[in-house]
Amino acid sequence: MTDSSAAKSPADSTASKLADLRARLEKAQDPGSERARARRDEAGHTTPRQRINALLDEGSFLETGALAKTPGDADAVYSDGVVTGYGTIDGRPVAIYAHDKTVYGGSVGVAFGRKVVEVMDMAIKIGCPVIGIQDSGGARIQDAVTSLAMYSEISRRQLPLSGRSPQISIMLGKSAGGAVYAPVTTDFVIAVEGQTEMYVTGPAVIREVTGEDVTSAELGGARQQELNGNISAVVGSEDEAFDFVRDLLDHLPLTCNDPAPVFGAPSDEDVAEEAALDLFMPDDSNAGYDMNDLLVQLGDDDNLVEIQANYAPNLITAFGRIDGRAVGFIANNPMHFAGCIDADAADKGARFIRICDAYNIPLVFVVDTPGYLPGVEQEKAGLIHRGAKLAFAVVEATVPKITLIVRKAYGGAYAVMGSKNLSGDINLAWPSAQIAVMGSAAAVVMIQGKQLAAAPPEQRDYLKKIFMDFYDENMTSPYVAAERGYIDAMIQPRDTRLALRRAVRQLATKVEQDLPKKHTIMPM
Repeated sequence: MTDSSAAKSPADSTASKLADLRARLEKAQDPGSERARARRDEAGHTTPRQRINALLDEGSFLETGALAKTPGDADAVYSDGVVTGYGTIDGRPVAIYAHDKTVYGGSVGVAFGRKVVEVMDMAIKIGCPVIGIQDSGGARIQDAVTSLAMYSEISRRQLPLSGRSPQISIMLGKSAGGAVYAPVTTDFVIAVEGQTEMYVTGPAVIREVTGEDVTSAELGGARQQELNGNISAVVGSEDEAFDFVRDLLDHLPLTCNDPAPVFGAPSDEDVAEEAALDLFMPDDSNAGYDMNDLLVQLGDDDNLVEIQANYAPNLITAFGRIDGRAVGFIANNPMHFAGCIDADAADKGARFIRICDAYNIPLVFVVDTPGYLPGVEQEKAGLIHRGAKLAFAVVEATVPKITLIVRKAYGGAYAVMGSKNLSGDINLAWPSAQIAVMGSAAAVVMIQGKQLAAAPPEQRDYLKKIFMDFYDENMTSPYVAAERGYIDAMIQPRDTRLALRRAVRQLATKVEQDLPKKHTIMPM
């Protein structure tokens, strides 16, 4: 008979087991090598857990997989290069992961991949945003095909999440290979100037393969990748990146089936008459102005979250609020290319429209464009099919579409900027609006070119002015469009804020169903 009172080994006691657990968890807090941690600290970079805690609500982070290791490796390190878990931002749940550059360079291994897949699967189940803090060397070369398999497993989860729950990538270091493909598949990519670098292959590989000599910053620095169209916003610090993400989430729902947050808004009486807007538009129809100066006067406040601000700046895409509810602004900016839509702007606008449509955020088009940008380079850049994508996205969107024409709305650009015939719901116009196939300066060449050339030289300017005045009066006048039902209401600029919020309310219950099919086919 065994004596139950026999003394147990100290290692078997509950106290020793608790001590062992505490020691393991402590080691897992910052498991990188001393050299790697020193290099990180010298660079002034924060740890993955510090980054997560800086973004999430205080005390809300629940970590998973802290003691995960690469299986079969006696020298394996806790966490396997990524910190994963759950928490809240402004009280709303999120799934989150952050790469640890001090462990295997933040590269993807089998335990790493399983941890990220786990939080993504949970986000799919419970319905919440997924935020990835990226600082990775890409695939783990020594893991061979296993690393590639894990990248594929992560990428596979991005599809069911796409358009269902927001996916956000915060780039806080150098990322290469698969570590850039995964982020650009998410909804938003936030970068830090002087810290973020992104490229498919780094400078050393490029030098070896092609002989081209380029620095990593020149190749994939934040500003360069912003110009390449791969980044949603570039900010000055990690803290600014986290602030941007919080502001962004304030305009987005947890899932496509949930409403976006609603905030307090001014009363109708407070916005009933904004007399200053009557003086906003320059008398000269060719004078430039910054559309941003107008957008901040149209919503509840001047807080806009602009997406891709420095990429295709001739088209502004930004989240704002009208009557306390999130809206997506798509607006031409006459300060760049006179507000023309080029190939890059078409891509930018189409993607933003699809994001807003996916998350049931109403679209507000603010129009001042003389058309699509002409030129040989634009044709080479694929303006035909890229411009068609913008029109395709407008028609495909089923959310409320409200259009405000403040000045020029010419040609195909008029059509794609929320026109009535391309599925716009409510179209408003200021008396300064000009709506036509083209402007009078171009029309006089197309219609009266031969007659002007045949006229005596001293009469050409006079005849040209007569034609242009007649054209503006009879062809570009917004009242011509209003008479034909293509404008729902001509409004005074001072009444715009009230008109927009009434339109948002009117369309709040809009439901639109597409014909049954598997999916649409975007233009080439």
